Amino acid sequence: MNSSAAAAGADHAEGANDASAKAGARSDVPVYKLIVATSIGNALEWYDLIVYGYFAVTISKLFFPAHDETVSLLMALGTFALSYLARPLGAFVLGAYADRHGRRASLMLSIAMMTVGTGIIAFMPTYAVIGVWAPIGIFLSRLMQGFSAGGEFGSSTAFLVEHVPNRPGFMSSWQFASQGASTLLASAFGAVLTGALTQPQLESWGWRIPFLFGMLVGPIGLYIRKYVDETPAFANDAARKKAASAEGGDAGKSPVWEVLATQKSRLLVSIGALILTTTANYMILYMPTYATKQLGLPPAQGFIATLVTGFVIMTLTPFVGHWSDKVGRIRIMLVAGVLFLCTVYPAFAFMNAHASLATMMVVMLWVGTLKAVYFAPIPALMSSLFPTRTRATGMAVGYNLGTTIFGGFTPLAVAWLIAATGNKLAPGLYLMVGAVISLTTLLIARARMGAR
Repeated sequence: MNSSAAAAGADHAEGANDASAKAGARSDVPVYKLIVATSIGNALEWYDLIVYGYFAVTISKLFFPAHDETVSLLMALGTFALSYLARPLGAFVLGAYADRHGRRASLMLSIAMMTVGTGIIAFMPTYAVIGVWAPIGIFLSRLMQGFSAGGEFGSSTAFLVEHVPNRPGFMSSWQFASQGASTLLASAFGAVLTGALTQPQLESWGWRIPFLFGMLVGPIGLYIRKYVDETPAFANDAARKKAASAEGGDAGKSPVWEVLATQKSRLLVSIGALILTTTANYMILYMPTYATKQLGLPPAQGFIATLVTGFVIMTLTPFVGHWSDKVGRIRIMLVAGVLFLCTVYPAFAFMNAHASLATMMVVMLWVGTLKAVYFAPIPALMSSLFPTRTRATGMAVGYNLGTTIFGGFTPLAVAWLIAATGNKLAPGLYLMVGAVISLTTLLIARARMGAR
């Protein structure tokens, strides 16, 4: 039997196991505890990323000084982007670890590393104090955060879906609802700090406060995750592998090998479907900088506008996730994607023609709504593409390759496009390209793979 046939046979058996799980096997852990245990790590990951992006201008002055402010900002955003190169590595390592040793074990490791990385940034001396070691330290801390974040999505999504397999859309949507909470919290810090502190105070110590807060949240998440059970699906799969090994059979290939060798099409669908939402996510992260540099608005107003976006994503996403369990994932995502494609460029044109807090809030409210509707079904769609034995690896690799290539480089790419072309509407065009690729991917997945 060749590898493809073997994989198909294994997937058939896996499907039977998943069907039986949905019919009866589910966790005894309260749903709220599962949501908190997984969401707090994902929230911390995004909180750290958003805070760095929001304070990019201040960080660029303190750690990446240059004669030209634009060059300094590009260096800070470049460090932000390059740190994403660690995410695929973290996805391979921590995703495979989750598929081999359990979702809970991987989640414990990732949040511990994330907390350490945040602490390094919080206490890092500036360039004026230690010279070139300052930007090197920031870069290394971002690499650690990127590596740990690489395994977070796959493990936590698998953890949620496998504990409550009959409601995958609702359960996994909390992953992205927590990102909305992160945006809300980070925006609140940004608005308060930039509004209450003078620029010297902000550059001296104020910018460190959000990172110190993030460092303190980490141990809480670690404690909560320590006291939740492993998923029934993984426990059953681990028992099957152990029995096969005891009988001298094949206990299973490496999850990484299996994903790359036999599940490449599923991986490509995961990446393609993610492009629209990840470019939108990082565009939102860039908006406070955009508001200051391109719209000429005070920094606090940019944070207030993104705070609205975070609130919409946090509150709307679980409802859309529940809805996707009823009507299907792709149908909802296609409608949201088409609306995004048709309206994002006019929205940026409107915001530039009438630059004010009110217009920016209206645009960000619309972008946040479309993003929540498109975003919410993705984790459940991705989890359905991979069987239990490779689920954490497949989702982690697909998510982080897509996020690295099309997300982490978005602020840098947009800043460069605006500087190179002088077109302030470049963000709208960039998002339109992402929408076209994702919509095409969804149509192919529905036609050729029967995804719903």
